[in-house]
Amino acid sequence: MNRSQYLEKKSVSQLQNEASTGDHMQRALGPIDLITLGIGATIGAGIFVLTGTAAAKYAGPGIVLSFILGGIACGFAGLCYAEFASLLPIAGSAYTYAYATLGELVAWIIGWDLLLEYALGSATVAVGWSGYAVSFLKDLGITLPPSLTAAPGTSVVLSDNSVVTAVFNLPAFLAILCVTVLLVVGVRESARFNNIIVAVKLVVILAFIGFGVWHINSANWTPLIPPNTGQFGEYGISGIVRGAGVVFFSYIGFDAVSTAAQEAKQPQRDMPIGIIGSLLICTTLYIVVAAVLTGIVSYKSLNVADPIAVGVNVVGLKWLAIAVKIGAICGLSSVMLVLSYAQTRILYSISKDGLLPAFFSTIHPRFKTPHITTIILGVFVSFLAGLTPISTLGELVSIGTLFAFTVVSAGVLFLRYRQPNIYRPFRCPLVPWVPLLAIFVCLYLVFGLPQETWLRLLVWLGVGLVIYFFYGQYHSLLNKEPR
Repeated sequence: MNRSQYLEKKSVSQLQNEASTGDHMQRALGPIDLITLGIGATIGAGIFVLTGTAAAKYAGPGIVLSFILGGIACGFAGLCYAEFASLLPIAGSAYTYAYATLGELVAWIIGWDLLLEYALGSATVAVGWSGYAVSFLKDLGITLPPSLTAAPGTSVVLSDNSVVTAVFNLPAFLAILCVTVLLVVGVRESARFNNIIVAVKLVVILAFIGFGVWHINSANWTPLIPPNTGQFGEYGISGIVRGAGVVFFSYIGFDAVSTAAQEAKQPQRDMPIGIIGSLLICTTLYIVVAAVLTGIVSYKSLNVADPIAVGVNVVGLKWLAIAVKIGAICGLSSVMLVLSYAQTRILYSISKDGLLPAFFSTIHPRFKTPHITTIILGVFVSFLAGLTPISTLGELVSIGTLFAFTVVSAGVLFLRYRQPNIYRPFRCPLVPWVPLLAIFVCLYLVFGLPQETWLRLLVWLGVGLVIYFFYGQYHSLLNKEPR
């Protein structure tokens, strides 16, 4: 094999031609659909779970600063994504952008990274969904067998203080399967469902903010940045950075928007609106909710699976507590939907390029969706959710997201200097400064994550490289083209 093969790139015109020819997915998404798609993927585990965990373990009330730091990094990266999404309206997101700028091998690495990011993200959210759903059903007088509500080997403490060992998380398993069926049926139906549940969870979050702001005790905000314990990442400035790296999982949504480019009605116009609009709305809500929550409850009490519910208990409104559980179930449902959707579109794009078998890119003749890919990934992630306990998954998803954001930002710089005269429907402002700042902030947050997270990512990427060198490089359609 010629070493230059690994640096082969797809031309911009070639990618634009792919977007307008070949097997079409249905173009059914307008700008509002894309914004709600981003909100659907973003407002979920970040608010309902990670806000409390990151505040209690890393940043204290300074979690607000962590969200601001994460939002700034996402803002820079989001502008880079918006330029690419309007220029290259292809479903592959960062994978496709890397293919156009940095070459096939880097594109494969990013694509493989994104598959892990979305699979673990979907499974993590499904387990969180399971916890809220089981609690809500219990409020209604419906009790599921405890052995079927958590991962194998997990100890479930019952109301009489007896302990049952779980064997399978059935609600998490079924949740992913339901999402899979919805995604096979069609993107328009999925978008309608997502729009409804996004509306529900936004109403619940705004209600929490509206009622919670009257119960804030400013003493809970003092000190804003608790003194460092002597360990990196445990409070202090390093804790703010560690907290930002952990909650970055919360910002995965706008990356998912970019995977919808081939199903957007007018991608050149609508993709930047969807990416930037959803990012602005979600960042604002994260900052406000984090401020209200840490004002109502001491950060030391928030290392729980349902921190918003803890805050609602202080407010003392029973109906709001029930509404929060409904909002959490809706919120996490939409996150599962969008993350699963994004994962299938990336695998579809990789397969279309020949780097994975062709059946992954088969389009259903009626539903116009990549049904085989959706079913295979749905079954895999559903078992992952049913069998895997949640530990450090948020950090692993975060490092994958930051890695992808860094590559996309570098790709904008590369293409601006190599092909400056290409028509760009949306142009990232202040180049090279915005992409450079995105790269700097993302790398800064990456280095704040623990070494174990780096090792897990490297193992996954190693597996991906084996697949590429034994299959992908020999079946790449780009490298079969005559020179």
